[in-house]
Amino acid sequence: MDSTFVQTNLTAVSNAKTNSFYNDVIAGLHGTPKRLNSKYFYDANGDKLFQELMNCEEYYPTNCELEIFSEKTDEITSALIADGDAFDLIELGAGDAMKSTYLLKDLLDKKAEFAYLPIDISDNVISYLNITLPVTLPGLNIKGLNGEYFDMLKKAASMSSRRKVVLFLGSNIGNMPVPEAIEFCRELRNHLSEGDMVLIGMDLKKDPKVVLAAYNDKEGITKRFNLNLLERINRELEGNFDLAKFDHYPTYDPETGACKSYLISLEDQLVTIGGKETISFQKDEYIYMEISQKFTIMQTDQIAINAGFAPVTQFFDGKKWFVDAVWVAA
Repeated sequence: MDSTFVQTNLTAVSNAKTNSFYNDVIAGLHGTPKRLNSKYFYDANGDKLFQELMNCEEYYPTNCELEIFSEKTDEITSALIADGDAFDLIELGAGDAMKSTYLLKDLLDKKAEFAYLPIDISDNVISYLNITLPVTLPGLNIKGLNGEYFDMLKKAASMSSRRKVVLFLGSNIGNMPVPEAIEFCRELRNHLSEGDMVLIGMDLKKDPKVVLAAYNDKEGITKRFNLNLLERINRELEGNFDLAKFDHYPTYDPETGACKSYLISLEDQLVTIGGKETISFQKDEYIYMEISQKFTIMQTDQIAINAGFAPVTQFFDGKKWFVDAVWVAA
């Protein structure tokens, strides 16, 4: 294949991603209230900061789910293997695949017939997984897919007619309010066939102080993680955000289970993006950055049923702070 043709295509894809990023940022910052889409947190530096966050003392969700995957590996893989037919194991938002590696190793040991298809919005992540996992897990059949979840699920369906088992871990479902989470799960069900399975991680309601501390760590990693998106806008979209003029502010509502993060403007200011769009901020005005929704056990079952799944089983950490639930498409 001609190298010029390949380079032209790569440039076109890159330009399309940049245009989409720009359009989403401008629409969000011209909105009322101002907001930024949390999917853009994950550039190379965002990926690194999130890895730091997962390892910090206060951020419990990773350790809770890691405990489930490390201590209940056999039970989980047995549930996913089901009747023993071949399947595609598709992970939405794979990240470093640290938790799913427990499953992959056990599935390989059990000689299960499967292919691993990690999906991630970050091309850094997919490149890393495609290179490293075949080395650390010899014999693994892996094909990383870089893009939006549902676009890549369509691609996965076109690649193989085998049963699908979808992993959606880390309480990523909590990155949307409950009504949106239900709609997401309905859309997920629309991309699956009857008998396909989902293993979904969901963070549970607990002591409000424990929850809030996880998003307001004393090392300030969460703050840097949020501010990094402004830095990314500066770098990739020719923005001129002054990061020192914004502060990170998290809240948690124990009634609704919504933990939200904001960036607060510390003064009246103007920010220019792309050399042509000017955004005005008033002192104390906020940018809504993300939500990390916490659920009750009853809610997890209800979401499954409302979305067209049947709850099969649940796996908990020792504190019952987190659940990994297995659903089957009904």
